[in-house]
Formats: sequence, structure tokens, C-alpha cells
Amino acid sequence: MERYLRNMNMLSLEENESLGKYKVCVIGCGGLGGYVIEMLARLGIGTISAVDGDIFEATNLNRQLFSTVSNLGQNKALAAKLRVSKINPLVKVNSVSTNITEDNYQDILKGHDVIVDAVDDIKTRFSIQKYASELNIPLVHGAISGWYGQVSTIMPNDNTLSLIYKREESVENKSGNPSFTPALVAAVEVSEVLKTLIKRGEILRNKLLLIDTYTQSYTVVELRNN
Repeated sequence: MERYLRNMNMLSLEENESLGKYKVCVIGCGGLGGYVIEMLARLGIGTISAVDGDIFEATNLNRQLFSTVSNLGQNKALAAKLRVSKINPLVKVNSVSTNITEDNYQDILKGHDVIVDAVDDIKTRFSIQKYASELNIPLVHGAISGWYGQVSTIMPNDNTLSLIYKREESVENKSGNPSFTPALVAAVEVSEVLKTLIKRGEILRNKLLLIDTYTQSYTVVELRNN
């Protein structure tokens, strides 16, 4: 347990040991997902499924943790598996080198305790919310754009994304993404995953955390149906 010694003041021994039995599926292994997977692995989550059909490009080098000059052109989910094997071999990583679809979501998602939304388009987010609800699995949502980010935890049948987004169509991100916003939002997502797993602490259910690093303001908005 020396590896997890620094967790012990915030987690009990029993809670820390329980993390090894959980399975978390991270959909998207780029800017957000890379940091999420890294933190989950260092925390000691037993099984992580890394899902991404994309490959690394030079434009990813400014912010995507697993991207390097030497692995440009490599699948992101595979890179996640290789990275975790170097930092915590106790964690099992299922590398899924394809995008999630209506045809494969059950095979990819079933059996997980929490799903993490780390994708970059709204339409896919709504699909993931639907899949998570059908499989009765909590979903942690995160999104980034330039200086800004947001996080919410969505329990089955909450339909939270409909309260966040006016429409399901994706829109172009014209703000870009720097190195720090994905890391910050991913950290909040991982804290939501942990609280959901150990059933302790207050989660962002029916709430949206809005992060503005330009003014360093952090606002929690209550989400309610009109």
C-alpha cells in the first residue's frame, strides 16, 4: 500500500482498497481524457477502459498528455494503455481503438461503475448520456473551450445535458484549448468519479460547475426543468 500512502489522510484504508475493484470507462483519450486516465490510474482504480478511435496529430502536442513527438500517428487509446503500464501496472487498461456508436456501446460500456465523458462534440455527448441511462451507469460530464470549462455528474434518467445545451448539434470551438484547461477540468471530473464510487461527499448532480480561468471564477449553477 506504499504506493497509495498519500491517499490515506483523505480516504480510509477500506475506501482505498475498494478502488481496485471498480471499473471506469473514459470515452475520449485526448485533452480531457488523457488527464482523466492518468489521475484515475494514479488513484488506483482497478480497471480503466480507454475508448478512442482517433490518432495523435501535431496539433495535439500543446495539451494532450499522452501525445509525444514520437507517437504521432498512433491511436490514442493504445497510447493510454502504454502510459498507464508505466505509471501503475496494478491497473488494468482495456484499450478500445474505435469510437462509440449505437452498434457497439453495450459491449464497450456494460459492467462499468462510472462513465466519463471526455469527448469534444455535443452530439456524441447526448448519445453517451442515453447509453449510460439505458445501462443504469452514472456519467461524469466535462467540457472545455479556451479559458473555460464545465463539469456535471449525471445519474441515470437525469437527462442533464438537455438543461445544459439548447440543441444536440455540435458547434465549432473557436476559442481553442490551451494546456491548463483540460488538466483542471479533468481533475474535477476525477474527484466526481471518486465521490460517486465511494458514495461520500457532495456530487454535482443536477448542478453545473462553470470554470472561468480568465477571471478565476468558479460558479455552481442549479439545473432544473422549467
